[in-house]
Amino acid sequence: MVPSDSGFHAWVMPFMIFLNLSLGTLVAAVGFWLIWGGTVSPVIVVGWALTVGLFLWFRTESITELWAWSTLLLGLESFAWPLVLMIQLRGQGESLPESEMGTILSAVVLGLFSAVFWISFSYGLFKRARKLGPAPPVEQVATVPTSGAKKKKKKGI
Repeated sequence: MVPSDSGFHAWVMPFMIFLNLSLGTLVAAVGFWLIWGGTVSPVIVVGWALTVGLFLWFRTESITELWAWSTLLLGLESFAWPLVLMIQLRGQGESLPESEMGTILSAVVLGLFSAVFWISFSYGLFKRARKLGPAPPVEQVATVPTSGAKKKKKKGI
């Protein structure tokens, strides 16, 4: 049972924000690590994770916006994955064997598919965050209702 006072809410919301911030940062860091295929130093991956975490901490105002940015970063990483793979394989020699060409084709298809998915998902989250955000104050104009009976009486006089 949830207590009715605000003490429960006072510690749950910061915990939920911290949990989602940690998970969103982890998602972006794992995506970055998968792009480079383990060829990059763990220090660079930790640096990327800290950068993303700080960006999310200072840039986002809600959990929805936090996940919108995290999925956008994941989509951009998915888009960059085939490009990085092509650069890595091209550096090995002039002509590529058929198996590496198949690897590049698979990376392009899967990378573009997942990039479109994650960027579209991110777009939906950004729209939702904008819709849930504080609405600008709307001026309300007071109208005086007039009944039809009064108008008829004025016309008849």
